[in-house]
Amino acid sequence: MRRLLTALLLCLSLSASAEPWPRAGSPWPHDPAMEARIDALLARMSLAQKVGQMTQPEIRAISAEDVRRHAIGSVLNGGGGWPDQRKHSGAADWLRLARALDAAALEGSGGIPLIWGLDAMHGHSNVYGATLFPHNIGLGAAGDAALVREIGRATARSVRATGIAWTFAPTVAVVKDLRWGRTYESYGQDPQQVARLGAALTEGLQEGLGQGRGVVATAKHFIGDGGTRHGRDQGETFATDRELRRTHAPGYYSTLRAGALTVMASFNSWAEPDGQPRKLHGHELLLTQRLKQEMGFDGLLVSDWDGIGQVPGCRPDACAAAINAGIDLVMVPFQWKRFLAHTIAQVERGEIPMARIDDAVRRILRVKLRAGLFEHPPSRDADAGNPDLLVHRALARRAAAATQVLLKNDGGLLPLPRSHRLLVVGKSADSLQNQTGGWSLTWQGTENRNSDFPVGQSLLGALREALGETQIQHRPDAAGLADVDWSRVDTVVAVIGETPYAEGVGDIPGSGTLRHSSRHPEDLQLLEALRTRGKPVATVFISGRPVWVNDLLNRSQAFVAAWLPGTEGAGMADVLLANGAPFSARLSFDWPAEVCPRSRARPLFALGHGLRSGQASRPRRHSERVPVGGCEARTELGVFERVGLDGHALYVPGPGSFEPLGNDLTAALHLPSTGTPQLALSTMDLHTQHDAKRVRWLDQGGRLIAWSLQSAMLTSFPDAALVLDLQLFTPPDGPVWLGMGCGPECQARVDIGPWLLQGPRDQVRTLRLPVACLSQLGLKAERVDAPFLLEADAPLDLAFTRVKVQAGAARHPQALPCPISR
Repeated sequence: MRRLLTALLLCLSLSASAEPWPRAGSPWPHDPAMEARIDALLARMSLAQKVGQMTQPEIRAISAEDVRRHAIGSVLNGGGGWPDQRKHSGAADWLRLARALDAAALEGSGGIPLIWGLDAMHGHSNVYGATLFPHNIGLGAAGDAALVREIGRATARSVRATGIAWTFAPTVAVVKDLRWGRTYESYGQDPQQVARLGAALTEGLQEGLGQGRGVVATAKHFIGDGGTRHGRDQGETFATDRELRRTHAPGYYSTLRAGALTVMASFNSWAEPDGQPRKLHGHELLLTQRLKQEMGFDGLLVSDWDGIGQVPGCRPDACAAAINAGIDLVMVPFQWKRFLAHTIAQVERGEIPMARIDDAVRRILRVKLRAGLFEHPPSRDADAGNPDLLVHRALARRAAAATQVLLKNDGGLLPLPRSHRLLVVGKSADSLQNQTGGWSLTWQGTENRNSDFPVGQSLLGALREALGETQIQHRPDAAGLADVDWSRVDTVVAVIGETPYAEGVGDIPGSGTLRHSSRHPEDLQLLEALRTRGKPVATVFISGRPVWVNDLLNRSQAFVAAWLPGTEGAGMADVLLANGAPFSARLSFDWPAEVCPRSRARPLFALGHGLRSGQASRPRRHSERVPVGGCEARTELGVFERVGLDGHALYVPGPGSFEPLGNDLTAALHLPSTGTPQLALSTMDLHTQHDAKRVRWLDQGGRLIAWSLQSAMLTSFPDAALVLDLQLFTPPDGPVWLGMGCGPECQARVDIGPWLLQGPRDQVRTLRLPVACLSQLGLKAERVDAPFLLEADAPLDLAFTRVKVQAGAARHPQALPCPISR
């Protein structure tokens, strides 16, 4: 009977999953004359020209002559990609490149215009001198569709001013786990709120499209990117077909109804009814059947950065499966020439039907025609190149004020009387980098200074302007409190919070906690130092997500969730000071009461919470108990992927000192004692965008170390191995030492040179070095502070990523055998 019931439930589940998704609807009517024009264009195009239309290189990897020669139909620039690789390129520089690429595309394709796409995530966020608006999480708290629509219009004007016609926005993800590093790109946890605001941004961006105004919008990332297990970026989403439609699809329905012409596929996987997760970039059921056929989407579907390379059996430069699954335009930033050759060969061999190529190109041409690129290319707009079109300060200031959520206000401390004398403290008080967050001039939003934002103002600068220099004292950290004139302080304003990150770099590991002070102890140290001063503290918390801040709340009389407000700090000052803008925003996410994420946990502040200006909260003390050892049983220690994990950072050691590698894309590193370059470093893609470090050993020997202040007890990971993915470019002619360190004068290492020489150089391979092998050589596994040591002499050139100590990996059949000779 039980077996029969199980079979019946499975049948019901599968039949439910087969239920067609409703049509989305679109304001774009079927246009027979346009389709006839597309037919004529297709009839005269060669296969190479068609594949050229389907290829999207990055501007750092292609020239105008390349565009002409290969009939390329689209380009993009990623975060940190600028004309001539100059961060301070102005509107005229962007326009100059756009015009050169446009002219080359028209010549190479016989009259088909180029479409350039970029991430204008919160304003024209990659361009020097542009106003940056609050990120989506703040706009979700404001909840004002009219404001979002207005921001869309302003962003479109800025993008067109640089000669560009396409932005990869809006993000319509519904976030299910706050550990996800892209949480701030979402409008909230309510699918209907996400749908409403996503549609508003689409309408603003595309207003006047086809008539010489507006830019093409992109609904992304299709689908379920905000629902991955443990909030892991590019991870696995486990949901029924019905849950996917009800929770994660509303933003696509609303944006397609609003006219969005493009959709971007997601990096994540979806577990189908049979329970087997499959990458979205190769998911024909979702990309073609659900999106294109059932929902009726007739625009173009673009892949994400090298996303096709994650489909099983594919590489970033070759993936028939992704194109057959429904990808129309392939974002292949750097390996685009090989992609062209491979795709043409796959069509000629019959691996990709010609009908699929024609359908993809038809969709691309349809978008270009609807966008008016044939008649109204933005690079030929009369006011293109005008830097004034990048600036929208009044709107950004109003938006920043509208996004501030007042969580706590004991005694009605806020707003502050304008007569108050303020001590402004904290690392974010005078930091436009922290105010703007990720996707701001650079991909991660790091490596920026206030001078990189010529149009804008930090909160400190805004308070000084509003109250005058004499009413403000400023100290960036606790160390500066000793020389404060406390007799001239009525209130302390502490501006603290997260620092910038983007995508998976911002993920909190699955075993990590939501406790902010674990990642930024300097903020707790500052508020603790203020406790004995007897002055009320108003904390302004800048962050890309709600996190556990009970310890910070207990040390603050008022607490403001400021999110990532953009370049106009005056908007924050407006709500902090009396007779300014009122607090009106409400939480678009539950604020966690518990350190460890747990479904159905009671929140500390529920969705929709937010005090009004002058409204006093009831004083209460919040529990500061935190679990020892993380949130769940751990099976691995993260060391490096894109950035250091679990407290580790990469260093080049020298006598008596360490030199950190930092976040630069390229660098030549030297030992501090000699000044002689030892290693040449660059950032590259092995599995996904900028996930790996490529290291070339120079004339002398060089050494890399992943080191942490806190020792790890590797004995808690049974049968563990040091695991890393690597690709060899230049083989060694001597030993290559891989090992671990356990304090001064304590290390163990083995020669992996023979293993490196055994494998092919054009493939990424996984190396597994059992910790037991190193223990036999003297490693004290109970106190390892450097789980990754790599040392060699020139010549050697390799790239590595996904470095971790993983339980059970020593039992893998391809793990290195023990003993290994020294």
